Amino acid sequence: MNKPVIGLLAALVAIAAVVAGCGSSSSETTETTASISKAEFLTQGNAICKAGNREINEGFEKFAKENGLNHKKPTEAQFEELSETVLIPSVSKQIDEVRELGTPEGEEAEIEEFLGNAEEALEELEEEPSLSGAEGKEEPFFNVNKEATAIGLAACGAEGEEES
Repeated sequence: MNKPVIGLLAALVAIAAVVAGCGSSSSETTETTASISKAEFLTQGNAICKAGNREINEGFEKFAKENGLNHKKPTEAQFEELSETVLIPSVSKQIDEVRELGTPEGEEAEIEEFLGNAEEALEELEEEPSLSGAEGKEEPFFNVNKEATAIGLAACGAEGEEES
């Protein structure tokens, strides 16, 4: 795939990065469950995000190939389609999976805030899927990615870079 197209798709993946570790609708927002050690939370949470990033990257690559985007920038409609078919479902799944891990004792408020912010960003993207590729607009997950990194979920805040 052409490097400029990969760059554009990577930018789209960046929007999903934090959410790549997190995703659920507000109607499903509940307190996290049983306590888990911080080390185990970070290990499992980062694994969820790595798998989500991989899934998103594969979905974007498949879409680019199927739509002949090797040398072209995706249109706004194509960015919307990518958001609706690849990004949003993957991020939603990831938020659910991270939430299901529970929270480390003493970290409940910080993790709940992070997951709540990730859900809000996802809702924003669901309402306006073109935000994933909009030029000149702040992508919905920018601050959530920073929160993920601060918590220790580096793979979730990797801004589209697939952690190895």
